Amino acid sequence: MKKIWKKPILPIASISLASVMFVNAIPETPVQAKLNVQSQVQTKNHLLPLGTPNLQEKRTSMNLAPGVKYTKINRGETSSKDFYTVDVAFVETQKQAKELLGNLKKDGFNRAHIIKESDRAVDDRKKGPLGYIVRIGQYQLEADAAEMKNKLSEKGYSGLRTVYTGEDGEKTTGPWVVNVLEVDQDRFNGHMVPELANDAVTGKETLTQIADRNDAIAGVNAGYFVMGEKDGTPGDLAGIFASKGQLVSEAINGRSALILSSAEGKANIASVSTSIQATSSDGAVREVDGLNRKPGLIRNCGGVGGDTITELAKHDFTCKDGSELIQYTSVFGEKTESGDGMEVVVNHAGVVAEIRNKRGGDIPSSGSVLAGTGEAAEWLRDHARQGMKIQVKSKIIRDGKQIKLGQSTSMINGGPRLLENGEISINAVEEGFHWEEDPGFYYRFGERRNPRTLAGIKENGNLLLVTIDGRAPGWSVGANFEESAKVMKSLGAVDAINLDGGGSTTMTVGDDRVTRPSDAAGERPIADGILLVE
Repeated sequence: MKKIWKKPILPIASISLASVMFVNAIPETPVQAKLNVQSQVQTKNHLLPLGTPNLQEKRTSMNLAPGVKYTKINRGETSSKDFYTVDVAFVETQKQAKELLGNLKKDGFNRAHIIKESDRAVDDRKKGPLGYIVRIGQYQLEADAAEMKNKLSEKGYSGLRTVYTGEDGEKTTGPWVVNVLEVDQDRFNGHMVPELANDAVTGKETLTQIADRNDAIAGVNAGYFVMGEKDGTPGDLAGIFASKGQLVSEAINGRSALILSSAEGKANIASVSTSIQATSSDGAVREVDGLNRKPGLIRNCGGVGGDTITELAKHDFTCKDGSELIQYTSVFGEKTESGDGMEVVVNHAGVVAEIRNKRGGDIPSSGSVLAGTGEAAEWLRDHARQGMKIQVKSKIIRDGKQIKLGQSTSMINGGPRLLENGEISINAVEEGFHWEEDPGFYYRFGERRNPRTLAGIKENGNLLLVTIDGRAPGWSVGANFEESAKVMKSLGAVDAINLDGGGSTTMTVGDDRVTRPSDAAGERPIADGILLVE
């Protein structure tokens, strides 16, 4: 049951829009009710660059606090040309596609056809088509497409996907639902902060729960994270996370990050890397592979120390390393990850206070625990004996220059970058969103429309936090990387970044969730959110 607003809301402000009435299939919330009482003004100026220019668009807005404005944008309508279908496979060559088509016909599936996917990532140096889609069927109901998928599965076909063509990334009329928070950091007297689920690395929470617990006036989901135990510590930030002067999670080296700093007076977006070293009082030095995570599993890769299969960023992939040194602090939780290897407890003065022959012990409220596996465990045995000192130092490199992490600086992982200095600049290959061995990964992640959470900075320093609902035919079809970049540019951003999206995409305003979850189970528990707190 939705609660009433905890905080007073300033008067609602009308903004320009083109008239269209959009049917809301979910119960009206207090926020929606406040938005709906406004009179509407028609115009065609400053429309979102989604679909054709003549699509109707409705914008409503309200002031949440001095310097904070929330805007909801409904654009377009369901296209009669879009339908449900089944993707049998995404293959790299036309020859592979034709062979699969032939097999389908032999099995009695005569309506299959091939679609060439010409678009590649903007920074992909390889030329030619990205690949070929083998697709079958044209259905108005998703259930009918699912039935065809089942028939194909019974014949031994795997990797099948039921899809809606409005999400293909090709021409459509939508519709789209876009939520925008704009923060004037000079006028907003509150705080804009990243917050961990459960106030710890371990575990997850919905954004609604995180926002409610922190009495936030608004919030969005933030960075990528580990979802299941097979990929590491559930809730671990899969990339950099820093808050209140503390580096909590190491970077996916070279990836873009959103940096919030009240000291600098504005947010910024930069390529970030980290370098962490442990130095013993006997002079021995060893790199620290990671912070506050399970040793051996590096989600999204981009680490150090001989990780396999790569030390480059590789999205939604878990690299491995059998010899890692991991530092745990109290923000992780009560205990370290258990397993083979060894641990040493280092007190607040850097002195080794305890040695453990297995991993999985208590984490002190001050000081830290160094956990080692493989060769790193041997390093601890040799150089972290009782009474010795271990000093751990972290370096953060932003756009090639080392920076100091101040108490007012926060960092949130994301990627790829979308805008740089006012121009579309999508570095998807550089940041690991293209898999050489599976071009279909980029097609599904970057070329198809998905729910998106985006952050951008306007020329005047205002921060934009934006969500685009998706995977909801008839409500909102989502956006691909290029459309996301164009949306942010049209909203006035000169720099922008893609944050975690898909089922994670969520925005709250007061006590209301204003986005529609795309997961069948409802709002997804996440690892961290960006909150506006008075």
